Amino acid sequence: AADVAGVKIVTGDTKVVHRGAADKLFINTAGVGVIRSGVSISAQNLQPGDAVIVNGYVGDHGAAITVARGYLDLETELKSDTQPLNGLVDVILDVCPEVRAMRDATRGGVATVLNEFAMSSEVGIRLFESSLPVREEVQGVCEILGLDPLYFANEGKLVTVVPGEKAETVLAAMKSHPAGIDAAIVGEVIASPPGILLLETTFGTERIVDMLVGDQLPRIC
Repeated sequence: AADVAGVKIVTGDTKVVHRGAADKLFINTAGVGVIRSGVSISAQNLQPGDAVIVNGYVGDHGAAITVARGYLDLETELKSDTQPLNGLVDVILDVCPEVRAMRDATRGGVATVLNEFAMSSEVGIRLFESSLPVREEVQGVCEILGLDPLYFANEGKLVTVVPGEKAETVLAAMKSHPAGIDAAIVGEVIASPPGILLLETTFGTERIVDMLVGDQLPRIC
């Protein structure tokens, strides 16, 4: 994985465990990166008219883990979407140094990332359900268990917000990279209601997508 991402493993993070449980090997890792000159990526940068883009199908990891844990007696081809994203980020910044915000949609999923963006920038965000890339198997798992793929964890997905006029350029660049082949423009930034994430459903109605309270599924780590 390090070879694919083009990084060197030099150190790591720590874990908090119960007393007496630290009887095995713990590996410590850490990452050091370089910020490009002229790039300012922040959750506080969003402006009305900006476009929201994801780099592919959302919820694959969460659904795959759900099935693997035996919550459902199903046979599916679902696999975790784990993959490095640094190459895709480079591609995005090459064509759009003005990227407003960008974040990986891990624990809490796409909905959590966008809620945090909306609150930090004091703007609204409208998602379009018809544009969200969700596999049928993932949707099926969610419908059976009463879960929402927008909150499912991802391990190879990022959410980026770019100026509206740059959206198609960024989308084309993302689709040229293996980690962004299924990228899609899924929403827009709006002036109000501030701090709120809305979902425009396939029925033409709107509903609020709140911050997740707790976790849909028990944590893995």
